Formats: sequence, C-alpha cells, structure tokens
Amino acid sequence: MKEFLKVNSNDSFVLHALALEYIKIGDDVNARALFESILNHDPAYVGSYYHLAKLLERTGETDKAIKVYQKGMEEAKKAGENHVYNELRSAYEELIL
Repeated sequence: MKEFLKVNSNDSFVLHALALEYIKIGDDVNARALFESILNHDPAYVGSYYHLAKLLERTGETDKAIKVYQKGMEEAKKAGENHVYNELRSAYEELIL
C-alpha cells in the first residue's frame, strides 16, 4: 500500500484505504490525520466523513463528530450521493438523540 501511495500521494481513494487500515490496527492518530488530510484537499470525497466522524465518536469528541456529520451531509447532498447522505444522517441522528 505504501509503495502505491508513493506514486499516488494525493489519491483520496488510496489515502482513505490506508486510513481504514490504520483503524484496523488501532492507530486512530494516523487514521484521523489521513481522513482530515483527504477532506481538506478533497471535500467532495464523501466516503471519509462517516469514518472520521465515527473515529471522533469513539474517541469521545462528540461535538467534532457532529460537525463532521453535518459537513458530510452537506457535501453528499451537493454531490447527489443520496446513499452516503442517508448513512451520514442516520449516524448523526443516532448520535444526537
């Protein structure tokens, strides 16, 4: 994966996949950094909002998770990504209720 990343260092898909691998091994710090990097340079990469918000929930940063869900819903709606929007909305509502 890291070899592929050297060639495609700004590829959101590759970065997202690496962030998910970090989560699998319990490295929330690097996963968070990658998700935030993705969303800073590619806010339309809507798949990362859900995973970043879930990570923030898990680490007790509820207010930040809520903001990430809200931003993700906004971006998903703009992109016409209804499935992603609904997934984000469901997780958001579960968190705030």
